[in-house]
Amino acid sequence: MTIDTVTTIELGSGEAVRPHWPEGTASPDWTETEWRAFANPAGTLFGGSWEGEPGTLLLDPYPYDEICVMVSGRVALEDLAGDRKEFGPGQVFHVPKGFRGTWITLEPSKKFFFASTA
Repeated sequence: MTIDTVTTIELGSGEAVRPHWPEGTASPDWTETEWRAFANPAGTLFGGSWEGEPGTLLLDPYPYDEICVMVSGRVALEDLAGDRKEFGPGQVFHVPKGFRGTWITLEPSKKFFFASTA
């Protein structure tokens, strides 16, 4: 491989992807855009940046392992038992594939993300 295979990941750069979630899992105000900067050929490993507006999304179960690096805003994860963790700028967290709960975007937010479906 050459230097041409090295990817720069910047906020808002890459292919704009708007994930489609099952009916009834997102609040009416849910808005998000993934900016996919890279993906392996099988599509099982991908990453880039993300931006979202306030709203909620039930993920039961969470479809991939994801590492999130918050740049701005504030989000929360709440499990089905009601236990909750919040994350803001500068915080890094991992959501394991299979997590059952709700993603809550509390204020307009941006993050870098790296995800694996394997």
